Amino acid sequence: MASRELWNKLDYYRRMIRGMRALLKTPPHRDAEAVVGYQLAHREEIWLDLVGRVIFSDPGHPYHQMFRLAGCTHEDLKAAVERDGLEPTLAALHKAGVYLSHDEFKGKTPIVRSNRVIESKTDSFRNPLVKGGIESTSGGSRSAGTRISRAVPSRLYGETHRWLRWRELGVEDREFVSVKPVLPAADGLMGCVTASRLNLRLGPWFSTMTASLDASHYRFATNCLVTLARAYGQRIPYPRCLPANDFSPVSAWIAQRRRQGVPCVVSAHPSPSARVGAAASEKGHDIRDTVFLAGGEALTEARRRAVESAGARIFPSYPISEIGGIGSACSRMTTGNSVHIYEDSVAVISYRRTAPLSDVEVDSLLFTTLLEHGPCVVINVEMDDCGIIEPADCDCSYSRLGLRRRIRDIASFGKLTGIGVTLMGTDVIRVLEEVLPARFGGGVTDYQLVERDGEVQAKLELRVSRRVNLTSLEEVKDCFLRELRKFEGGAGASRIWRDTAALEVVHDDPLVTLRGKVLSLHLMGSGKAKTR
Repeated sequence: MASRELWNKLDYYRRMIRGMRALLKTPPHRDAEAVVGYQLAHREEIWLDLVGRVIFSDPGHPYHQMFRLAGCTHEDLKAAVERDGLEPTLAALHKAGVYLSHDEFKGKTPIVRSNRVIESKTDSFRNPLVKGGIESTSGGSRSAGTRISRAVPSRLYGETHRWLRWRELGVEDREFVSVKPVLPAADGLMGCVTASRLNLRLGPWFSTMTASLDASHYRFATNCLVTLARAYGQRIPYPRCLPANDFSPVSAWIAQRRRQGVPCVVSAHPSPSARVGAAASEKGHDIRDTVFLAGGEALTEARRRAVESAGARIFPSYPISEIGGIGSACSRMTTGNSVHIYEDSVAVISYRRTAPLSDVEVDSLLFTTLLEHGPCVVINVEMDDCGIIEPADCDCSYSRLGLRRRIRDIASFGKLTGIGVTLMGTDVIRVLEEVLPARFGGGVTDYQLVERDGEVQAKLELRVSRRVNLTSLEEVKDCFLRELRKFEGGAGASRIWRDTAALEVVHDDPLVTLRGKVLSLHLMGSGKAKTR
């Protein structure tokens, strides 16, 4: 077993080095606007060709069987798109049974349509037209891990979105500061690589992963890839671990550069962004006019306030690991959690449904991939996120390019997200209803996890009913965090939550809501626990 694990790690390093070398040897697109504009103008024909080559040519593909049960051929699909347009066609397909719930996509539940079980595997929806690439681990909760590999064309296309975002927000001439973890999450590394390749001035990379022994091989792999990038002429900084529960080194650096006349742009998740803002306010560090680029979790009003109270600005983006960038905020979007949709690379529709474990109605978002070189090919896949799709009424560079729709009030109703790490609600419920009662006593309604917005970051409250006789609240916390480590990304999550004291165990009766199980998996993005 130990030798297999070692071999898997070595193979992971080999693939990462090969993917990084391929990217570094390939120059960026010269004209990002032209690349995106072409894809946007031909999105429907490119998508029809993609599904023809990947889905309709493979009778065993799960989507092929869904189309067959829906009575839709490739020619029917072409006619519908030409007649009605892409999004209306996708809405009709959803009603006809061509879609995937999030649990179906992740392989947690079988795909059943018209009383027939459709066989699928974990890699059924990977794009067979692309090979190789740089791997990352999605922020999900699958114990085996969901590794996403992006080939060079996908990375290059992502760089065009990054450049358009930087240009829209006017940060091309700022110093780029990263506050992101090391591998297996690749966005910290790739953010620095992209910034270097697109000629931004690079400042430090502050890693939010603490310097623990169990992450040592990921730090080693990260440093190896940084060395490789530097050998190819990229000015990539080596990551420096932040002290536990202390983001003041980031605010101190930004303040120092501001005194030197160098403004900064910071790439970070919303919670670390808020921590940097709070540290600046507490320490008296002047970070006024700093721009934070945040994604990976909901940008709530409390987190926005923590940044803006320090005189900085923050703009959200909306990425999904298996799909890519969904959209980014423009310079006019200075309130709420809204983004322009990258309609060149993804089609987004919504439908009204009841959120799990509640009576709350949400507009659930469904995503369809359009790029021929994306990591996955999916149609109407649900990610347990909700939001309002509407026209964007701003005159920004996105709108002028043709990206004229936005999603506002983005929130997650089926998973719990904090500091860029995601845990599925169904997995959390298993811990609450099975693991903790078996270990400490009580029943399925005696343990409840509440997510609240603190002044700086998301706060998690694990409530244990007073009916349960406890000798130590710390033992409950330790047990809960051990279970999180079994989920993908869980080790990082448990370290972060322990270091920041963001998880509190309370010996009190569960709040009466959501059928007494899980109160608020950030259902509405309101920043407050919902009661009824």
